[in-house]
Amino acid sequence: MSGSFPQRLMRTRLYEQVAEQITQWIADNGLTTGDRLPPERELATRLGVSRATLSQALVALEVIGVVSVRHGDGTVISGDPAPARHARIVDAIRAHADRLPEIIETRDALETKIAALAAQRRTDDDLARIDDALAAMEADIDAGGRGVEGDERFHGAVTAAAHSLLLARLMDEIGDLIRETRIESLGQPDRPRNSLAGHRAVAEAIRAGDPAAAATAMHEHVTMVSDVALLREPGESGEPRE
Repeated sequence: MSGSFPQRLMRTRLYEQVAEQITQWIADNGLTTGDRLPPERELATRLGVSRATLSQALVALEVIGVVSVRHGDGTVISGDPAPARHARIVDAIRAHADRLPEIIETRDALETKIAALAAQRRTDDDLARIDDALAAMEADIDAGGRGVEGDERFHGAVTAAAHSLLLARLMDEIGDLIRETRIESLGQPDRPRNSLAGHRAVAEAIRAGDPAAAATAMHEHVTMVSDVALLREPGESGEPRE
């Protein structure tokens, strides 16, 4: 028998299916940019899924720019929910996932070096900015948020403390891509507090003036926060089950 075998079909993750259901629900109800989705508990009930799966689907939609999850303000539509005119929502999510490994590799290489330099070059003002970012992230998490802004401020403060114009420019170049991974990572259960703990380990090493310890702490932090659902196969640890 001649001819090639058909390509193996990829299993659709549950949260990917839910993401498509949400965008269809948005279209069916005529919602547009700026409109607010129902509370997560209500939306999960309407869709017949768990809160955990719904939350993961909303994070995926936030990463690709369809919604914005705001602490205290709920989930707001932030972009056109119909890339389905050109490609399915699942394809958009997976296109993002395809970029993740390279983003993670680049981030690890840059931020590990930046942390080492920060431990050598930081000033008292740099340490104060790092501490302020940690405090802001902790306050947001304590209030029920994910700490996204504080997380971003922390990494920005560490980058500034390295006093390397070129490295800062390189980090700025990939800033939008890193923000995508930050949203995806901090949207997972318990991740905000674990991320905050990783930040504190980096800050302690920088304060101690220990470049090797700072580099190690930053590498371990980036490795931990890079464990995201978009890179897992269906059924792997962390994939919600109904």
